[in-house]
Amino acid sequence: MKNNTELPLRIGVGIILLNSQKKVFVGKRIDNPSNYWQMPQGGVDENENFLEAAKRELMEETNVKTVKLIKEIDGWLTYNLPKNLLGKIWDGKYRGQKQKWFVMEFLGKEDEINIKTNKPEFLDWKWIETSKLPEIAVEFKAEMYKLIKKKLISLKLA
Repeated sequence: MKNNTELPLRIGVGIILLNSQKKVFVGKRIDNPSNYWQMPQGGVDENENFLEAAKRELMEETNVKTVKLIKEIDGWLTYNLPKNLLGKIWDGKYRGQKQKWFVMEFLGKEDEINIKTNKPEFLDWKWIETSKLPEIAVEFKAEMYKLIKKKLISLKLA
């Protein structure tokens, strides 16, 4: 198996979905049901732009369609997988992810949110305060979630 530094990063997107109280949507992953939560995220299909990918991933993971784009976060946010997950996730092709993140406002009603999708990724979901983002993230995503928290505060969205 290639070591961590030789593998590329997977290109992806992430969605910071805010409700009217500026709380952030997070889901508890089916494949890691301990007390870790994450924001919707996923890969980018061929010939798909990042915003289209973000809206598709949000729809696939949460059934949410009624959103307004607030801001695309500048630059890329990245994370590396821990050694125990290298070679197990994404067919062992990547060492982590390089993601474009989008802040979106949820404009729908709560019953629009449905995590029991065709290929469910989440067991449960909730709205949390932005300040809690680093605490709820799996360790290898905690730094990225700290950066997202800082960005939301600087944008006055937290």
